[in-house]
Formats: sequence, structure tokens, C-alpha cells
Amino acid sequence: MAASDKQNTLDYINQMFPTEASLSGVEPLMQKIHSEIRRVDAEILTAVRQQSNSGTKAREDLAAATSAVQELMNKIREIKTKAEQSETMVQEICRDIKKLDFAKKHITTTITALHRLTMLVSAVEQLQVMASKRHYKEAAAQLEAVNQLCSHFEAYRDIPKITELREKFKSIKQVLKSHVFSDFSSLGTGKETEESNLLQQLSDACLVVDALEPSVREELVKIFCNRELTSYQQIFEGAELAKLDKTERRYAWIKRRLRTNEEIWKIFPRSWHVDYLLCIQFCKLTRSQLVEILVSMKEKPDVATLLTALQRTLEFEEELAEKFGGGTRSKDAVDDNEETERSGNKSQTVSDIRKKYEKKLAAHDGSQHEEQDGQKDSSVPGAGFNFRGIISSCFEPHLSVYIELEEKTLMDSLEKEMLEETWEIEEGSQTNILSSSIKVFVIIRRSLKRCSALTRNQTLFNLFKAFQKVLIAYATKLFARLPKGGTGIVAAATGIEGQIKTSDKDERVICYIVNTAEYCHKTCGELADNVSKLIDAQFADRVDMSEVQDEFSAVITKSLITLVHGIETKFDSEMAAMTRVPWSTLESVGDQSDYVNGINLILTSSIPVLGSLLSPIYFQFFLDKLASSLGPRFYHNIFKCKQISETGAQQMLLDTQAVKTILLEIPSLGKQTAGAASYSKFVSREMSKAEALLKVILSPIDSVADTYCALLPEGTLTEFQRLLELKGLKKADQQSILDDFNKRGSGISQPTIMAPSSAPNTSIAPVITNAAASPGAITSREDVLTRAAALGRGAATTGFKRFLALTEAAKDRKDGPFRKLFNG
Repeated sequence: MAASDKQNTLDYINQMFPTEASLSGVEPLMQKIHSEIRRVDAEILTAVRQQSNSGTKAREDLAAATSAVQELMNKIREIKTKAEQSETMVQEICRDIKKLDFAKKHITTTITALHRLTMLVSAVEQLQVMASKRHYKEAAAQLEAVNQLCSHFEAYRDIPKITELREKFKSIKQVLKSHVFSDFSSLGTGKETEESNLLQQLSDACLVVDALEPSVREELVKIFCNRELTSYQQIFEGAELAKLDKTERRYAWIKRRLRTNEEIWKIFPRSWHVDYLLCIQFCKLTRSQLVEILVSMKEKPDVATLLTALQRTLEFEEELAEKFGGGTRSKDAVDDNEETERSGNKSQTVSDIRKKYEKKLAAHDGSQHEEQDGQKDSSVPGAGFNFRGIISSCFEPHLSVYIELEEKTLMDSLEKEMLEETWEIEEGSQTNILSSSIKVFVIIRRSLKRCSALTRNQTLFNLFKAFQKVLIAYATKLFARLPKGGTGIVAAATGIEGQIKTSDKDERVICYIVNTAEYCHKTCGELADNVSKLIDAQFADRVDMSEVQDEFSAVITKSLITLVHGIETKFDSEMAAMTRVPWSTLESVGDQSDYVNGINLILTSSIPVLGSLLSPIYFQFFLDKLASSLGPRFYHNIFKCKQISETGAQQMLLDTQAVKTILLEIPSLGKQTAGAASYSKFVSREMSKAEALLKVILSPIDSVADTYCALLPEGTLTEFQRLLELKGLKKADQQSILDDFNKRGSGISQPTIMAPSSAPNTSIAPVITNAAASPGAITSREDVLTRAAALGRGAATTGFKRFLALTEAAKDRKDGPFRKLFNG
């Protein structure tokens, strides 16, 4: 026993008998345990006996099963033996019956073959008689019977009698074919009117042809069609009718021929489609003759004659397509609808105008499968042969004269529209575009409709290129209408060369040109989309209006820049007036100067009109250009003044604030504030430079260099020297300050003198670097700004109240518009 078991036993005993007194219960416990042991032994003995008995019974059951299986196998072998005996007995019984059955089958086959052979011999003999007597109706039925009988003897082709019969049948068919072709040769000669039974005989002959090989029918129809077209070929190859202007008579001939012989041709079965095949041959022959006529022309054909011939050809092809199941040509999606015809109605909206070019143009299937008859079965209508283009496509290489005429017509119409253009928008009109643009696209649309009705191949693509030329010419004329700057000796002598003077009317016209160019830009793209849907697939990828659209985009850009230059030119007199103010002798700061009022008057008279005429995107572009021009220009104009005293600088700072406020109000003035945030930020930045410059002028002499470097870190040495002159310093007094300034910015190079007012966007050249860190500089830029804010009477203020609060001259005034600011 393991130590753990011993430990468990001891624990159990100690638990059962924890005290000495409890040992009195040992004897009863032992008796109980012995009783339990005896019970378990009895159960074990019973289980062993039962197991012994079960094993014996299992062996007995296995032996019984084995014996049953053996008995079953013996019975199966007995059944198999009896079955084999039965099969042998049946075979012996049926052996003679099978022989008799095979004999019967062979006899039946032989009798049937002999019977069919007898029928074949008789049918061939009868067919021979019918063929000799031209009994076509009976011969046709007999042919069908002989063909069926011959099919039964395919396996006996080597038998001499069968071979003889087949050769005889073949010769009879040749005789029938010869007789039929001979009889059909009289069709169309007039004999059918003399002999009433000829048509019936030929109708029966068609039954014989159907019973013969398909090649016989094809040959007969081909011979008939060639004979019919022989007279056509002779007539229209003559000198009289072999002309382009006689083309319509060709189609009249075949239509008359079809109509006249309609009763006679009823002898042909409908399944032969003789008229259909005749028309195909006619079209091919006509095409070859027209090609010869067009190529042999010594001079370019007359456009009217050429287009008339082409139009009649297209109409004829359409008639054939409808007659023989080719369907109807899809209607042109560029119909001249009521909207187009109302082009003179100036009250149309832009959406109404553009709607004309937004319609879906149906793809024209007829021009996409030209001359494909050789690739598809043309023997049956609707099997793929396309009459559209079979003749008309031969005109394509010779339509250059038509395109030249269309282009000339378009150009002449453009010139006419431009001469009649008033450059004004009629009262009550809902658009801000010029009427000439609407009319130009109406003319182009009509031209597109005319051409697409004739051809949709190379010629249509060439016309599209003509559209491009016309639209580029229109863009050029719009560009030429823009006001131009002054040129020549007088303009150069007066200093206004390149400046653009614009009146209020000019500004409106420029806006109209911008809107018109935008309309043309969009409509050009729609026109290209429409043409690409109409034209054949091989040209669709080459239809592109991007070059023309670039031209109109250039017109828009140039127009807006011209508008900005016109406003700039209006500011010339105000900028000149600013330099004429006696800034050095002003005694006190007053209301804003007259030139500021002039600037305000210019903007308030122009901006509302521009805002109402320009779209938001172009008005924003105009604002950006205007801001980038006026801010720097005002800054440079300060340097053009002579001398500025402290009071003058304070007055000019007040004017600068007023100009800044006026410029910031431009978006509201134009009633377009969508993109005003970026504009306001730019104006504030540019005008802050002018404010900083005036603060430097107000700074004391001993700190002017420090203030200049802190407030205008991008300033130049030339500007600084000019600033000292504005402060009224003499050359001798300037030298020490310039020396100190040079020490601060040792890397400064001499820039070019500031640009004149005609080019206000010229950027300032070399800048001062690390000026605040140079020797002698103030401790920090913040200190300089703090001092600048407190310079003599409010030099660093950013608003009217703060500026006037620091201006002692304004405080001492007993009257005037600013006194109430201090009283409040």
C-alpha cells in the first residue's frame, strides 16, 4: 500500500474513532463490513455464471447460422443449373425461327428495292418524255420524285444499272435546263404579249428550276438581271445622259422598269426576290458609272448639281431600304425646331438657347456599313445587305467643293452678324450675351443638319473643322472689340501708352463679351458631343473642340484683365491728385482727402454694374486682379509724393484707412460676397504695407531705421533712402542714417527704381534680411512695434476711432466731422 493510501486509511480511522470512548463501536462496524463483503462476493459469482452460460448459447447460434448459409448456397447453385438448361432448350427451339426471320427480312428488302428500281426506271423514262415536250409543271413534280428515289440507291452507286440510270437522269436535267433558259430568253422581247400561254409556261419552268440545283436558279436570275441592265448601261453610257445632272433619270429608269414589268415578273416565285437582286446589280453598276463620271471631270463639279445628285441618290437608297426591309432612316435629331427658328427673339433664356444642343442625336446606322455587301449574304432581303451608302458613298471624295461653299457661307454670315451687332442687350432680355453668338450657332446648326442629311463620313468631319475656323474667327472678333491701350508718338509723349480708357458703356460691353465667350465655350463642347454622335465611329474620337474652347477662354481672361486696366486708368487722375497734395505744409488732420472721394466715386459707379453683369466666378477673378493691382499701386504712389510732414503722414494714414475700407466694401457693392474672404485678406495685407510705410515716416529720426526694418522687413535700400527724403532730411543728415542702415543689412543690393503706375503689379526687388539682428538694432521686433504704436499721435492705429484718439490735432478741433467721436 502506498504511503498516501496509508495516510488516507489512518485519517479515516481517526475520523471514525476520534476518542478512546468511541472504540466501543468497532465491533458493530466490523460486522457491517463483513456483511457487505459477502454481498459483493455473491454478486460477482452470479455474474461469472451468467457469462459462462451466454458464451455457450452464442456458439450454438453461430453454428445454426452457418448451417443456414450453406443450405442457401446449395439452393442457388441448383437454380443456376436449371436456368442454364432452360436457356439451352430455348436456343434449340428458336434456332430455326431466327433463320426464317433473317430470310424474310432479306426478301422484303429485295422486293422493296426492286419495286423502287422499277419506279425509278419508269420515272426517268416519263421525265425524259416530259422534258422533250416541255411539260414543265409535270416535270417539276417528276423531278422531285426521281430525286427522292435516287436517294434510296446511294449505297448502290457501283451497280452498273444504277450508274446508267443516274447518268441518264443527269442528262435529262441538262436538257430541262437548256429548254428553260431558252424559253426565258424570250422574256422581255414582247413575245409574252403575243403568246398568252408563254407566261404560264415560264411560271411552270420556275418550278423546274426550283427542283434543280440552287446554282441553276442563281445563274438564271443573274442572266435575267444582266439582260435587263444591258439597255440601262447602253443608255446611260452615252454622251447625252452620262452626266452628273442626269443622275435622277437613272433612278427614274429603274423605278419605271420595276413598275412596268411588275405583272410580267410575277412568274418568278417570291422566294427568288428577283427585283431585290436586280436593284443590287443596278446600284453596283450605277456606282461604277458615277465614279467614272466624277473622276473624268476636268473641273470641280458645280456644287448645286453635285448636291442635287447626292440628295436624289440618298432618297433612292432610302426607298430601296424601305422596300426591301431595310427599315426607315432615323430622323435627324438636329431638326430645325421652333426654338431655333425663333433665334431673333432676344428674350430667350440661356437655358432655352442651350437646350437646342442638349438633345440626343440618334446614331445613324446607314452610314456605318457601306459596301459590306460582299461580306454578307445578299441573296435574300433582310440578310444584311445595306442599300444606304451603296451608291452615295462614291460622292464622298468629291464633296470638298461643298465644304468650301459651306465655310464661305458661314464666314459671310458671321461678317453680316458682326456688322449688325449693336453690342448692347435689348431691354427686357433675360440674358447678358450678345445676339450674334446665338445667331452664329443657329447658322452652324442648320449647316450641320444639311450635311448630316447628306453624309456622315469624312465630309461631315471636314465641315466640323470649318465650324472650328468660324468659331475661332468669332472669338477673334470678340477680342478685337475690346478697348485697346493708347499707342503712337502722342501716347508715348504723354506717358499714357498702353493705358486703357474705358467708359461706362465699354465696361458693359466687356461684361457682355465675357458672358458671350462663356456661352460659346459651353456650347462648343455641346456641339462637339452632337457631332461625335452623328459622325461615323472612325471619326468620333477626332471630334474635339478644346482648341476653340481655349480661344474663348483667352477672350474671357483678356476681357477681365482689360476691365481691370480700365479701372486702373480711371485711378490715374486720383493718384496724380494724391501726389499734388501739399503734404509737407498741412497744418491739421481733417476729413478724408478729395482723391479718396474720387476713388470712391469711381468704384461706386462701376462695381454695381459689373457685379450685376458678371457671374460669381468671373467677378471673383476681377476682384483678385483689382486687389493685386490697387494695393501695391497705392503703396508705390506714396513714394511719388514730394515731402511728407508728420501732420501730412497722419492725414495720409487716415486716407489709407479710408481707401482700405472702400476696397473692402467692393464685394458688397457688387452684391457678390461669396468669395470675399480671400479678397479681403489680400486687400488688408497690401494696404497694411502702406500703413506701415506711413508709420515709419512718423517715427523719430533716431529710430527710423529700426522701425523700417521691423515694419517693412522686405523693404529695399532705395526705398529707405526715398523715405528719408519724404521725411525732409537733407543729404548730409541722411548719410549717417544710411550708414547705420547699411550696417544692419550688409547683404542689401541696389534694386531697380520702383515701377511706374502703369505697371503697379511689379514686385519689390531685393529685400532686407536679418535687419533686426544686425548690430545696433533694437532688442526685438516686438519692442519696435510697440514703439511704433505710440509714435507721435497715433501712427500705428488700425481704425478711425483709435487713430483720432491718438491725434492731438483732431482733439483740439472745436468743430468738424470727427469731434463727435471724442464726445462719445
